[in-house]
Amino acid sequence: MSTRKTTSLVYTLLVLVSGLAVGMVLASRLDLTPQSSAQTVAAPPMNSAPITGALDAQTFRNIAKAQSPMVVSIRTESRQRRQDLSDFFGGGAPDDLLRRFFDDPDAQQDDRQPGQGQGQNPRRRQPREQTTVASGSGFIINKDGMILTNNHVVEGATKIEVGLFGEDPDQVYQAKIIGRDELTDSALIQLTEKPNHPLPEAKFGDSSQMAAGDWVVAIGNPFNLNHTVTVGVISRTEPSFQVADRRFGEMLQTDAAINPGNSGGPLLNLRGEVIGMNTAIYSSGRAEGNIGVGFAVPSNTVRELLPQLSTGKVTRGRIGVEVRAVPIDAYQDFGLSKRTGALASRVEADSAADKAGIEPGDVIVEYNGRPVNNTNELVKMVTATKPGTRVPVKVMRDKKERTFTVTVDELDLTAEQTSRASRNGQQQPPDDQSGNESFGITLQNLTPNRARQLEMPSGQSGALVTDVDPNGPAVGQLRPGDVILSVNRQRVSNAAEAGRELQRVQSGRIAQVLVWRRDEGQVFVTVRKD
Repeated sequence: MSTRKTTSLVYTLLVLVSGLAVGMVLASRLDLTPQSSAQTVAAPPMNSAPITGALDAQTFRNIAKAQSPMVVSIRTESRQRRQDLSDFFGGGAPDDLLRRFFDDPDAQQDDRQPGQGQGQNPRRRQPREQTTVASGSGFIINKDGMILTNNHVVEGATKIEVGLFGEDPDQVYQAKIIGRDELTDSALIQLTEKPNHPLPEAKFGDSSQMAAGDWVVAIGNPFNLNHTVTVGVISRTEPSFQVADRRFGEMLQTDAAINPGNSGGPLLNLRGEVIGMNTAIYSSGRAEGNIGVGFAVPSNTVRELLPQLSTGKVTRGRIGVEVRAVPIDAYQDFGLSKRTGALASRVEADSAADKAGIEPGDVIVEYNGRPVNNTNELVKMVTATKPGTRVPVKVMRDKKERTFTVTVDELDLTAEQTSRASRNGQQQPPDDQSGNESFGITLQNLTPNRARQLEMPSGQSGALVTDVDPNGPAVGQLRPGDVILSVNRQRVSNAAEAGRELQRVQSGRIAQVLVWRRDEGQVFVTVRKD
């Protein structure tokens, strides 16, 4: 090879290397390099061994000493409209029962802008955003600075600062949100600034082992009093707790003192292991703090969500069925040998269940090969199913078993709540006509005009409910504006037919009633005859 060709080749290689180096610098400055996906956090190990051993004078002192270092204080800043704050923090109505326990420092300055004097009508002032400071608690789960806390502590936060145990109160570290989940009120955040010493890690116990009467310890930052320790017992396990409209989650109830600022802190067993995350308190409306009724998300619930939280999204299944408990003394009317299953009161149009053939009034007794003992079990099984999965669902219909194959949808909680709020905003005007008194309802024939107003499918008929006796057996089940489509699986086309079928129901027995409800579509209800 000639010297000239060799020199040319060297220059060419230099240019290529230089170009590559410049390109890497530009890419790093412009953030054009591919972003690596978030590292999935595996569910940490838990200790399921039975809790044994004697309780002595040093037990709680030792727990506090060993576990306080993994508990952190969390301070957030967010932009909120001022006029909304009182309602959010429980300052709206005197009968607010549930208080989320942020610590809301009521130290904001008057936010009037220049030119808005006292002579102006304050009702005409438009709400303006202001920086709101709140605080809560959390606990470290690994040495990478991952911290578990409540969703409501960090939701909407524009800035998150974390304080560590034993350090100067003014020493804080910045953190960012990794993932949030509204249904369990849990959130995973990570320190973006870390101390120059190793981080302590929480140890997990088995929340399913907890029973009423078991000792527990809560550590948190109530009223900004850092790392406060309170002691109590589990008052009740698995209480039904509303986390969103018509959606409920399991909680651990405790009388360990929990106050504003404790949100996101750990609830510990006698081994100092996390068995819950403090989430809410029950208030009478007259008390601002603890009255001995607190709630914690079971640690098993949060622990199992960690792999999804660490990816930034929690995915759940949905089949589009609203369920209720089978009537306690009428399960035989559905062909059941005992009170079990989940009664489908409504099947959403075009949902997975609707497409599969499930109807209101069906009792779901088996899901994906597993028996359904109650509504909570069914909801847990459905939400735990990966969207797109095809599962067999066995129901009782007309006292006979039938099986349908359902392709599970993905739950979009925001869309679900928005749609439901829109439907619930519609009201139905009552009419005055005489009708069926044995059930405390008034019926009349459905006119074509009213059918159009109720947005009923073309060609469908029934009996219009125009009034419901507030002291009658149908209150809470039927409402004015409902159209009765069938009674005990017998289709009815007018008020007379509906009345006749209702009269056939024996006193003290239930009527299985399918109705059309403008805001919900077809809904299945049961009404007991007086």
